[in-house]
Amino acid sequence: MPAPNPRRVRIFLAEKGIEVPEAPLNLMAREHKSPEHRARNPLGQVPTLELDDGTCISETVSICRYFESEHPDPPLFGRTAKEVAQVDMWIRRVEFVLMQPVGNYWRHAHPRTAALLTQYKDFGESNVERYKDAQRWFDGQLADSAFIAGETFSMADICALSTVDFADWIGLPLEAGNANLTSWRRRVAERPSAGA
Repeated sequence: MPAPNPRRVRIFLAEKGIEVPEAPLNLMAREHKSPEHRARNPLGQVPTLELDDGTCISETVSICRYFESEHPDPPLFGRTAKEVAQVDMWIRRVEFVLMQPVGNYWRHAHPRTAALLTQYKDFGESNVERYKDAQRWFDGQLADSAFIAGETFSMADICALSTVDFADWIGLPLEAGNANLTSWRRRVAERPSAGA
């Protein structure tokens, strides 16, 4: 399963040229909910970065900010205060506007999650239109810029790409009329890091 959150970190690391040893967990076998993993991340989510001193960092953006601080080039969170703020703003917009309806559909309407939790199918299905609206909004925002947060590839693009690719995998494709969004996706998907 192409889980979007671990993929965000893999793409980020590939852009930076950083190699980190991985300890893959089988999500379908619920290994991320094991006592061993919950000792690292009490929420039982992936990814989790375990440092040499035993500190564990979870949440994709937090993990990537850690690596950005350690390896500032190339900058993926911006260089100036204005760029950093804009990238952060767009990451939040990707998560709340684009990812939220995808996550709600996955959790409440997709057959793969039906056996894992209580679903509210009507609510899940209602997120299909919310995702289409989000696509149209992002399409409009991309009319004047090459990337999500402006003219430079950033963490916002990584978050958005992992979202639209995961959405496509669960049966929520990009709508044909969103030419700017489609063009953006093609550009970022051509980057070597997108295969991470």
